[in-house]
Amino acid sequence: MVAWLDTQGYPVERKRVRRLLHLMGLEALYPKPHTSVPGATAQRYPYLLRGMSIERCNQVWSCDITYIRLQRGFI
Repeated sequence: MVAWLDTQGYPVERKRVRRLLHLMGLEALYPKPHTSVPGATAQRYPYLLRGMSIERCNQVWSCDITYIRLQRGFI
């Protein structure tokens, strides 16, 4: 931002730009540290169908919980 302002004819200091961006609530979007590390209390469930051969109808069931956002809630 400082370099761009300098090319536009506004020589300003880095600290001033940082302070003003902070006052406006603007920040850079980038991956924060350790975003993909699971929490300490995260419980992992084993995959129970591994190695199981499905041989007949209704032997294995599953469900899908999908929430679709509407104006007044979810479906």
